[in-house]
Amino acid sequence: MNTLLSIKNLHIGYGGIQAVKGIDLHVEQGELVTLIGANGAGKTTTLKAITGLLKPTQGAIDYAGKSIIGVPTYKVASEGLVLVPEGRGVFPGLTILENLQMGAYTRNDRTEIAFDIEHKFSLFPRLKERAKQTAGTLSGGEQQMLAISRALMARPNLLLLDEPSMGLAPIMVQKIFEVVRDVSKSGVTILLIEQNAKLALQISQRGYVMDGGVITLSGESKSLLDNPKVREAYLGEDVGA
Repeated sequence: MNTLLSIKNLHIGYGGIQAVKGIDLHVEQGELVTLIGANGAGKTTTLKAITGLLKPTQGAIDYAGKSIIGVPTYKVASEGLVLVPEGRGVFPGLTILENLQMGAYTRNDRTEIAFDIEHKFSLFPRLKERAKQTAGTLSGGEQQMLAISRALMARPNLLLLDEPSMGLAPIMVQKIFEVVRDVSKSGVTILLIEQNAKLALQISQRGYVMDGGVITLSGESKSLLDNPKVREAYLGEDVGA
């Protein structure tokens, strides 16, 4: 396997806060890896460093064998590392179709772009029905569908998903996770940041547990699902009973 993303001894501090304290993490080509942890654990801060939105105070971030520390965010994205941010970040004044077209702004293969748009509509028929509707009028779940679809329009090598289930109804959460699993099976490498530990570990191959800015556990997802500490802290089970 080829290592697509490698993070070593990463430290990130801002505003007098040391948010990430020396973590190591890697994602191999073709993997679906999840990073779970409570709110404030440092997960989103880590993603911001990967995408160039925050500069680490120490450590290394390599993507496809090259350091990306200090590389502008737009250049990172053009190299195939694409983020679906927490809170979705759709363009509210643009239509669904225009949002999808924005996702392909680094491409100029019009026929393939049109094909990809139809493919995204097949993943989420609800978006096709509302193609000319502005994104700001969509429900939270529909906006999340759009945000994922827009990111996939860039044909990413590595897709970063930040809390895709946050604030969604349970039936919509299931749909989003089904699509994430299908996208992974299609060959897209994914790093999934998620508070819903059970669902995230069920669809991923490997996982990392982050708490207080450090990685406290890592391993195959199945072993983490069976780990008493994970079950008690993140799955709401009382393993001592």
